[in-house]
Amino acid sequence: MNILILGSGGREHALAWAIKQNPKCDRLIVAPGNAGIAMLAECAEFDIESGSAVVTFCEENAIDFVVIGPEAPLAAGVADATRAAGLLTFGPSAEAAKLEASKTFTKEICDACGAPTAAWARFTESAPAKDYVRAKGAPIVIKADGLAAGKGVIVAMDEATALDALDDMFGGSFGSAGAEVVIEEFMAGEEASFFILSDGQNALPIGTAQDHKRAYDGDEGPNTGGMGAYSPAPVLTDALQAQVMDQIVRPTIAEMARRGTPYQGVLYAGLMIENGKARLVEYNARFGDPECQVLMMRLGAQALDMLLACAEGRLDQMQVNWADDHAITVVMAAKGYPGAYQKGTEIKGLEALPEDSFNMVFHAGTKANGPAILSNGGRVLNVTARGASLLEARQNAYALLDRIDWPDGFNRSDIGWRALD
Repeated sequence: MNILILGSGGREHALAWAIKQNPKCDRLIVAPGNAGIAMLAECAEFDIESGSAVVTFCEENAIDFVVIGPEAPLAAGVADATRAAGLLTFGPSAEAAKLEASKTFTKEICDACGAPTAAWARFTESAPAKDYVRAKGAPIVIKADGLAAGKGVIVAMDEATALDALDDMFGGSFGSAGAEVVIEEFMAGEEASFFILSDGQNALPIGTAQDHKRAYDGDEGPNTGGMGAYSPAPVLTDALQAQVMDQIVRPTIAEMARRGTPYQGVLYAGLMIENGKARLVEYNARFGDPECQVLMMRLGAQALDMLLACAEGRLDQMQVNWADDHAITVVMAAKGYPGAYQKGTEIKGLEALPEDSFNMVFHAGTKANGPAILSNGGRVLNVTARGASLLEARQNAYALLDRIDWPDGFNRSDIGWRALD
């Protein structure tokens, strides 16, 4: 079959890598793709946030299956347009994707179905929001209601930081995403990510992971989109996964269906675990990045079968076949990230690295200039490896990383520390 993946990051490179291994995949196109993706698939340029542009491309290229990677096309309704055109599609409708696109919507769903989450309040004006912060005190969490490219959440450990965050959001720092603000109770504990496929009725857990949001070793420095991840997450025991499915995920899917907006796609539940219980931090309507990279590393070719079953409404017939292994990915970012950074610096040594089911460098922000690979973003490479143990996987990943010659990049040296310590 002919498959189109929308997106250009490490997540989409990992999806393309796994899908390409499945014999059901004949032709694979990624739009817009990147330099790494171009080595295994065709790349195409068009507006991936325009439903009509996507549908036209699919019709012209006899596409059988559309896989939507990032959140922006989902929020723009691309999945609605492709389904209306009769195209098999992986990704939720715009209305269902509000589970990510609106913090308020998610909280209302949790309240309606009784899913455990942090206490919250919503504000559209600065003064009452500040009064609420002063009344509640710190630590406290300030969130832009809308999509803010992973940067609209401030965990304020003191009142002054929280008030400054409100000034930023209501002052327009996050554009329209910050026009409404959700203020949440601070939840202590250990964070983990749980990934579930839903076909609108059935739910299939497909893996756990933990990522590292802070820029520097020891979880220091500013928040980022993610500096590395590993799978599985030891903190998400079988008992905890059962609790999350029973108390959070299945009630959410049932409530979405009850409202006439069934959720069809991957549901990424960000969780906070304390005293053996999990509460929902947030939902994402797409695979996490860089968590997708470690999940695809472990799933391999069966990932396509799972995505197809999800899109076709037959998840109740599927089961995931996990190897008893671990995967880890280390993000190489441009110096200065998540602040100002330089693009266009050359990365050497990639061509000599192994590319197999145990070792892969997924490209996140790269472009080709003839035979040269240049940086083209903040998070640039995802150095990924598998091993029989998490320690072995980490050793393999850092051994790969040491062979990459990129003086303008940096990375954390402690990915996986929480589980390994």
